[in-house]
Amino acid sequence: MKTAIVLGATGLIGKKVTEHLLKNDTYSTVIILVRKPLNINHPKLKQHIFNYDAIDNTLLKGDDLFCCLGTTIKTAGSKEAFRKVDLDYVVNVAKAAKGNGINHFAVVSSMGADKQSNIFYNKTKGEMEEAIKAIGFDSTYVIRPSLLLGNRKEFRIGELIVKFFMISLSFLIPKKYRAIYDVQVALAMIHFMNHTERGFFVKENDEMLTISSF
Repeated sequence: MKTAIVLGATGLIGKKVTEHLLKNDTYSTVIILVRKPLNINHPKLKQHIFNYDAIDNTLLKGDDLFCCLGTTIKTAGSKEAFRKVDLDYVVNVAKAAKGNGINHFAVVSSMGADKQSNIFYNKTKGEMEEAIKAIGFDSTYVIRPSLLLGNRKEFRIGELIVKFFMISLSFLIPKKYRAIYDVQVALAMIHFMNHTERGFFVKENDEMLTISSF
């Protein structure tokens, strides 16, 4: 059985990835790297306090690394702070993991990620993807969900309105652009990671919906 490591276990997708890894018999150990301890108890779960500004390589020991790190410009406080989390932290941990012998990596990006984009968010995600590709894991899965559905900590009125229309009119929207639940992304992410393909793969929203439909 394998050991999984989860980054961003307190986030919308990270919570679901952790939850379903603990249920998955493929994994004997699930390690979450967090800023402060979470109130979670499970015989397979290990928690380690982790500083992204001073990476401790000894904590990056396992088989599969699931990166669900992500923030928003509003939460981060500035474009620079957003970029630090969504690009620098992700890439720096990935490099450390690869150097420590981890060869399978999955990372949550975003639909529309493109390093050439004029949209700051999409551009940052695209740059992150390119940097991850250059690291050269045996298997890399870039996960690009559309609008995420789930129970967020913060209230976003604009997003709530968009979600209402996307759910109501989902039958008219192509799968690539439909809203998707956090648990669907998490299940698809785990599914891809256990296909043991070699190479760099970009997984779009429609493929995730097909795999984890319910």
